[in-house]
Amino acid sequence: MGKISDALERRRKEGSPKVERLPTRKLQDLNKIEDISLPHREFIIRSGFSHKVVTLSAPWSIEAEYFKVLKSQVLFPVNGGRPRTIMVTSAFPGEGKTFVSVNLAVSLALGINEHVLLVDCDFRNPNLHQLLGYSGLEGLHEYLTGKRELHDLIRRTKIEKLSFLSSGSIPPNPTELVSSTTMKEFLEEIKGRYQDRFIIIDAPPCTVTAEANVIANYVEGIIFVVMAQKSPREPVEKSVENLGKNKVLGVVFNGYGKAYKRYHKYYKKYYKRH
Repeated sequence: MGKISDALERRRKEGSPKVERLPTRKLQDLNKIEDISLPHREFIIRSGFSHKVVTLSAPWSIEAEYFKVLKSQVLFPVNGGRPRTIMVTSAFPGEGKTFVSVNLAVSLALGINEHVLLVDCDFRNPNLHQLLGYSGLEGLHEYLTGKRELHDLIRRTKIEKLSFLSSGSIPPNPTELVSSTTMKEFLEEIKGRYQDRFIIIDAPPCTVTAEANVIANYVEGIIFVVMAQKSPREPVEKSVENLGKNKVLGVVFNGYGKAYKRYHKYYKKYYKRH
């Protein structure tokens, strides 16, 4: 299993890491936070973005810095060319794949030259629209069933270089919809049409649904999210194997409190502002 297996083995030898919730901020408290500049406070409140988009709500935090590191690994991969179509998934629900998807997309879009299309392909439990401040959107479901044209469904967000396609209404047959020829053609179309941008796809967990395994065939890279002290090693390794480990760009260990404590004091000192 290579690097993935090594990472899991290191986690096992270190013992069970303490799970800590990432320190996020509530929207109503933003005006009281000293380490967020006035433009950032006003933007978050005006745009309706969730405080969980830490790359915006807490841009000087260590959590936001982690996503900058993840972005750099996408922009400058060790092996092969730069992937433009990237699926984010996990083995089980509740591991933070949507949190990673939106923050990676925002981090990329805040770069100098990078444009991003963020796509919600989780038809069973879509959440991206809420994090971006939307509600009741038509989206991918309506396009795949021929009810709407794609250009009518892709929305520009309050971030200039970030566009968003919601999953739309929840279909009765998500697996069949994702496995359809229309879905394959959709992924090929957006890759060909938007050659100047990254396409980040938030996919369902791959052990409880079949959709992620289908989407994996059409993307160039996969980011796998693992929640510390929650995901058993064997299902994670099996999931990565099924998705295609050659496409896995990296594994994000979410809630890994030991690593957080190790570096947080140095980060705070380095970025302390007077």
